[in-house]
Amino acid sequence: FFSVTYQCDFPETSEPVWILGKQFNALTEKEDILSDITSRLWFTYRKNFQPIGGTGPTSDNGWGCMLRCGQMILAEALIRRHLTRDWRWLRGERQKEGYISILHAFIDKKDSYYSIHQIAQMGVGEGKSIGQWYGPNTVAQVLKKLAVFDTWSRLAVHVAMDNTVVIEEISELRGACASQEVNGCLEGACALVEEDPVLWKPLVLLIPLRLGLSDINEAYIETLKQCFMMPQSLGVIGGKPNSAHYFIGFVGQELIYLDPHTTQSAVEPCENGQVQDDSYHCQHPPCRMHICELDPSIAAGFFCLTEDDFDDWCVHVRKVSLHLVAVSQTHCVDYFREHTPYRHFSLAAVKL
Repeated sequence: FFSVTYQCDFPETSEPVWILGKQFNALTEKEDILSDITSRLWFTYRKNFQPIGGTGPTSDNGWGCMLRCGQMILAEALIRRHLTRDWRWLRGERQKEGYISILHAFIDKKDSYYSIHQIAQMGVGEGKSIGQWYGPNTVAQVLKKLAVFDTWSRLAVHVAMDNTVVIEEISELRGACASQEVNGCLEGACALVEEDPVLWKPLVLLIPLRLGLSDINEAYIETLKQCFMMPQSLGVIGGKPNSAHYFIGFVGQELIYLDPHTTQSAVEPCENGQVQDDSYHCQHPPCRMHICELDPSIAAGFFCLTEDDFDDWCVHVRKVSLHLVAVSQTHCVDYFREHTPYRHFSLAAVKL
């Protein structure tokens, strides 16, 4: 129903289009591209929701854009976890139970796992008052804390600090359980669930990076593009106050992104649990910006459903270790299986 507008606004180009690890041809697969983009969950400013903290704001307009971007990158991980990368949203059709459960995790209510309420209140522990703007690192840290209490998805969320992924830390995430409180309550914490420490837990890897001082260093551009080409890609969140975006791919020298800067009314689920979900999918032409306009403060996300996915990610990182990426030792995929003496690899050879 929006196909004519989409086709007029999406570039006619022979250059490949990359969306979250998938390659498309803009000349022959335009409808597939647009269906893929529309299927991503789109979280924007909302108004008229329950007051945060009981007496706080009822809208996140003007301050919640990075929080919404955090929701989008984590929602993509949940889609991979429960629906697979090839899942597509079809407007007006009754949706799968797993999809509805994912939506419920982000509904603007205090008891939803990843609601604006939970993110804003958990951010207080990161030194952010309710209503204050977050950077990519802060929202990554908050999502890591909240994911512990999502016993349905049972994700292991790891935030790689100091631009370094430490393999030992990934290993320690097996069977890790919660001991901290959320809003004074341990309800839903996996501390209450017996875990098998041998089993791999689906991994969400969030890597805060600084790609320059005030502008992106052009030396990082090609490697940044490689991030969107990896099959494990969850995209990139980034931006500065009042202009955060969720970047999901690129074509040529342009980044493709979802923009949270639209204010919509909060949605109440129906009595049967179904959700009026049209407003959670971007049904207008996808946004694009030149890659040089990207703010240098970002967080890249990756999802590894299995240990093999993580091994493959390690191999891929070593292959593209140009300026942004450097592998400090060999055969990181052997760590879990062969227990070779592998320590860590750095994701920023040049500290800025």
